[in-house]
Amino acid sequence: MNLVSYMADNADYLVFLAEQHIQLVLISVSISAVIGIGLALLTESTPGLRHALLSVTASLLTIPSFALFALMIPILGLGIAPTIAALAVYGIFPILRNTVTGIEAVDPAAVEAARGLGMGPGLRLRTVVLPLAWPVILNGIRTATIMLVATAAIGAVVRGPGLGQLIFRGLERIGGANALEESLSGVIGVVLVALVLDLFFIVIAKITALRGLNV
Repeated sequence: MNLVSYMADNADYLVFLAEQHIQLVLISVSISAVIGIGLALLTESTPGLRHALLSVTASLLTIPSFALFALMIPILGLGIAPTIAALAVYGIFPILRNTVTGIEAVDPAAVEAARGLGMGPGLRLRTVVLPLAWPVILNGIRTATIMLVATAAIGAVVRGPGLGQLIFRGLERIGGANALEESLSGVIGVVLVALVLDLFFIVIAKITALRGLNV
């Protein structure tokens, strides 16, 4: 059975796994965004701590994905929990980095003008700083998302959901009937999910730009 026939015959299952994959990535990147943006805002007045956090979160990316997933097993067991935890760890750095970059790039004159209008720190942050920094922040979230799409496939080693199940199951049976088609279907699915999510963020960027959240 060739690849096209295999994918056609198993289309429903492939779509199901792709939906799982997308949900897994979006949940993980949402957690990363909350942590990354939160850390950037909390350390705005302490640049030394901020740069230390950037160094720490960047170093976390050097941990091999197989090792990080394995390290989650004694804490969270198998399944979706360790997969999300590991992915969230990987997603923090690009979001934190871009949030810091976006905030630091905001024109000080705009902040001073807001201060001159009597806006407090919180109001300046919500109405001036974050809207001006938003395109850069969104790009960080987009980068993290695409990165996690590929890494999420490795979550299958801890029985995580998604297209990784298809890839690893095919690799375990390599040489058997349809094993290669199974693995290749998972790989193609991961690529398509990455394209879909990238398009999603392009649309989000355009929508927020039209609403005045762009520079």
